[in-house]
Amino acid sequence: MDDQSNSIVECHECALSVDISQLIERHKALCPRCGLVLTTKHHNALDRIVAYSITAILFLLLSLPFEFLAFQSNGIERKIDILTSLTILNENDYHVLALLEVLTIFIIPVLILFSLIYIIMPLRKGIYPRGGQYILKLIYKLLPWSMVEIFVVGVLVSLIKIISLADISLGPSFYAYILFSLAMTAAVLHMDKHQLQQLLNSSELKKSEEENQIHSSVSNTATRQNHLNLMIKKKISIQKTWALLITSIVFYIPANLLPIMNTRFLGQDEPSTILGGVILLWKMGSYPIAAVIFIASVAVPMAKMLILAWLNYSVHHQHSRFSKERIKLYRFAEFVGRWSMVDVYVVIILVTLIQLGNTMSIYPGGAALAFSGVVITTMLAAMSFEPQFIWQTENNFYSEENNDK
Repeated sequence: MDDQSNSIVECHECALSVDISQLIERHKALCPRCGLVLTTKHHNALDRIVAYSITAILFLLLSLPFEFLAFQSNGIERKIDILTSLTILNENDYHVLALLEVLTIFIIPVLILFSLIYIIMPLRKGIYPRGGQYILKLIYKLLPWSMVEIFVVGVLVSLIKIISLADISLGPSFYAYILFSLAMTAAVLHMDKHQLQQLLNSSELKKSEEENQIHSSVSNTATRQNHLNLMIKKKISIQKTWALLITSIVFYIPANLLPIMNTRFLGQDEPSTILGGVILLWKMGSYPIAAVIFIASVAVPMAKMLILAWLNYSVHHQHSRFSKERIKLYRFAEFVGRWSMVDVYVVIILVTLIQLGNTMSIYPGGAALAFSGVVITTMLAAMSFEPQFIWQTENNFYSEENNDK
């Protein structure tokens, strides 16, 4: 009975319960209703996650003490390492940008990697790690806020922006950080929430309370209290999503109107907005980079806000049509939102690298903080939205059909 219960997965996006007991290694299970990948059974997943996690931590440590980037212009040379960039931001009172950088490219990734090692090392021996269930949930809550690969793209974009103004050289720490990014990505790709949950459940032999919670989550018994709780949850989800979307719109206006950075060249300030930067890159002939910045910083935030607004409106008014199309839009909005941080990282890199006094210096503009607010609030809006309510009408049908049987 326990094995049968553990083989039932409830789809996160449409709440359909699916039996995956026949899943074999190197295969994945898809939800038959919405097409979501429910679980993937990787080969030697635990060993690979540990190996990649340890490798990522080692490369991250190697990326700290050495030179990251060097900038040379008119005989003046400036070198920075990653820790120096945080110091420069704090010294210039850009505390919010420093906090964003240290959280998203250091602290959160490190927490995820050490948490994975803490959970998986005992699981490989069939031992339940203390607090394993809580830590697994924490890992998946932190994952969207780990932006290592986005930071790497931001560095590359910033280099292209200034390559015509100065000589740029890459230090050992830059390559170490690239390898850290690749190793961490590999570790995350081998993670599977359901497979890890199953291992935790099977190793937790004497904790009947959590087993009862699992059984209740797959129970077909519907009660009036459950229905009431579902309606309350739906109302809270809709209200929270609207509040976050309105906040993101408030941030989006100054993010596009105010300069995202100011360039001081020979004592004269030249402010640059997001669109201004895109136009400049286009004129320089950097068409792919201009397109990336435009899509990530202009098109994606606007599209995400419009998509989430439409989804929230359709759920609020209980629309039952185009469920599959709406769930695809939700997945798109959830996936691309964090990539808008590219422009914020570009500002951080340029501000920390180019500080040559009146000769040439770059300072963040008001749009940098506003745009960070746009990215954060739209990500929170996507998290607060419950995709299961897209299928609410169909869920009611399924529950009535099962009760009739």
